[in-house]
Amino acid sequence: MCLIRPPGHHATPTRSMGFCLFGNVAIAAEYLLTQEDVSRVGIIDFDVHHGNGTQDCFYERGDVFFLSLHQWPHYPGTGAAGDLGRGKGEGTTLNFPLPGEIDESMWFACFEKGLEAVEEFNPDFVLVSSGFDSHREDPLGDFPLTEKSFERIAQQLVTLSGGRRGMVSFLEGGYNLNALASSVSSYLQGQL
Repeated sequence: MCLIRPPGHHATPTRSMGFCLFGNVAIAAEYLLTQEDVSRVGIIDFDVHHGNGTQDCFYERGDVFFLSLHQWPHYPGTGAAGDLGRGKGEGTTLNFPLPGEIDESMWFACFEKGLEAVEEFNPDFVLVSSGFDSHREDPLGDFPLTEKSFERIAQQLVTLSGGRRGMVSFLEGGYNLNALASSVSSYLQGQL
């Protein structure tokens, strides 16, 4: 896991925003696509905020699939369910704009549906924007996730990444430092 600060998923190709200077995951995806044995990359973003910058980078491309589960309505106000990509990228973006009061079982039902879409895309490599501001005690969001939730997310991502070149997670949001520390620990434990 790349423990990066500042986060990156709001940085667009033309500007920084939302605490983000550079699109860390987008840069990694671009690099991976230069490798001989990588022609498709899957990006999964479970931050409470939509990864608008990452989506903008690949919205019109067919070689990257972008999945986002985020609180709606919420900053930055992007990531509608109808945003599915355009041109060559049509069908390679999947957004789940969810109400903050969603319960954990419904959140996971959406997550699992999203993972099925990523699996169908069949990426060679998976990148994860790991947003721990989805924790129920984070001051910037209203999602219901707990440490156990993040362990479960990691386990499902490990299953998805099996048989692929690999998976790398990047730290995005997380603003309750105690919840952030325990959530990252649980997420890493889930990858073992």
